[in-house]
Amino acid sequence: MASQWIYQRLIHSGEPELSSLSEEARPLVPGNALRQMGAQALQSIGDQLVNAKTVLPWLLSALGVPGAFVAFLVPIRESGSMLPQAAWAPRVQARRERKQVWVLGAVGQAIAAAGLAVVAATASGWIAGVGVLAFLAVFALARSLSSIASKDVLGRTVPKGQRGQIKGVTTVASAAVALTLGLALRLWGGDNLGAGVLAALLGVAALAWVVAAVIYSSIREPAGEVEIPVEDQPGWVSQARDLWRDDAVFQRFVIARGLLLVAALSPPFVVGLGIQQGASGLSSLGLFVMAQGIAGLVGGRLFGRIADRSSRRLMIGASLASSAVIVAFLGLLMVAGVGKAFWLAPATYLLLALAHVGARLSRKTYVVDIAEGDQRTQYVAVSNTLMGVLLLAVGAITAALAVLGDQWALLLLAVLGVAGAVVGRSLPEAERA
Repeated sequence: MASQWIYQRLIHSGEPELSSLSEEARPLVPGNALRQMGAQALQSIGDQLVNAKTVLPWLLSALGVPGAFVAFLVPIRESGSMLPQAAWAPRVQARRERKQVWVLGAVGQAIAAAGLAVVAATASGWIAGVGVLAFLAVFALARSLSSIASKDVLGRTVPKGQRGQIKGVTTVASAAVALTLGLALRLWGGDNLGAGVLAALLGVAALAWVVAAVIYSSIREPAGEVEIPVEDQPGWVSQARDLWRDDAVFQRFVIARGLLLVAALSPPFVVGLGIQQGASGLSSLGLFVMAQGIAGLVGGRLFGRIADRSSRRLMIGASLASSAVIVAFLGLLMVAGVGKAFWLAPATYLLLALAHVGARLSRKTYVVDIAEGDQRTQYVAVSNTLMGVLLLAVGAITAALAVLGDQWALLLLAVLGVAGAVVGRSLPEAERA
C-alpha cells in the first residue's frame, strides 16, 4: 500500500509497541499517521501566518494600532489556549471519538483567521486593535479544543515508539513553511510590509485550517470508552485539584514543564538586548521567522527520534541547553568587540529556538506516553490549564524584571532552566511509569 510505503520512509524506528493500541487500530496505523501529519502540517502553516510573536505585532504596527495592544498578544494566544482545557476535559471524555473535537477546533481557528484578515483589510487604529485581540481570543479558545483532542487521537492511533517522530515530521514541515515565509517576507519588502499583504496571508491561514479539518475528519479512530457522568461526581476544579494532590508523577511533570518556559520566554529578551547593543538588521520580521524555520528543520526529526527513545532525557537536555545559551549570551555581551557583533543575537535566538523545539517535542511525547485512555485526557487538560496560569505568572515576573534590564529577566529564566533539569531527573521514564 502507498500509505505503508510513505510511512516507512518517514518513520524510522525499531519494533513499535503495538500492544499500546487496540487490535482494531493496529492495521490502520500508516494511514491514520499520515492523515495526522498532513492535518498538523497544515495547522503549522496557519500557526506561522497567525503568529502572536512575529506576524500579528507587525500587523498592529501596519494598522496604526497603539503600542499597548501589542503587550496582550502573547498572553491571549498562549494562556487562552491552555486555561480552558481542564473545563473541556469532561465533555471530551464523554465522546467515543475525539477527532470530532479536533475538527471543531480547526474550524474555529479558520473562522478566527478569516476574521483577522477582514480586520487587516478594513480597519485601523484602536478599532483594529480591539478586533485583532477579539479574534485572537476566539482563535485561542478554538485551539484549546484541538490541543486537548490531538493527544488522545495520537495515543489511540499510533503506537509508542513512533509518536515523537510523528511530531518531529510535522515540526519539520512547519519549519519549512517558516523558512519559506521568512524568505518571502524579506523579498516582499523587509520591514515595510503593508496591511494588504498581511491580510492575504491571514486568508491563506484560514484556508489551511479548513483543509486540515477535512483531512483530520477522515482519520479512522477506534471508538473508546465513554466516561458516564455521575450526579454527585466532583466538578472539574475538584478533579484537577485531586489529580495534582494525589499523582506525584503528574505533579513533577507539571513543575518540570513550567520551568521549561525558559525556552519559550527568553527569545524576545535576546532580541531586545541585540537591538540595544546596536546590532544591525535585527528589526526584520523575515529574519526571525527564518530562524524559527531553521531550528525546526534541524531539530524536528532529530529531536522526534530522541523523544521516542527517552522524552525525559530530552526534556532535561533542552532545559539545560537553554540556560547554557543564555549564560553564554550574557557573558559574550560583556566582551569588547563581540557584544555588538551583528551575529550574536540572531545566533543566540536560533539556538534558543532549537532548544524550544526539543522542549516541545519532549513534553508532548512524555505526556502521551506516560498515561493511557481518559487519564491521558486529564493529564493533558489539567497540565495545560495549570501552564496557562504559570505562563501568566512567570510572564508578569519577567516583565517586571525587564524594567530593570532584559539581562535580569534572562538570568531568572536561566536559573529556572537549571531547576527544570533537576526536577526532570526525578521523573520516571515514560515506558516505566
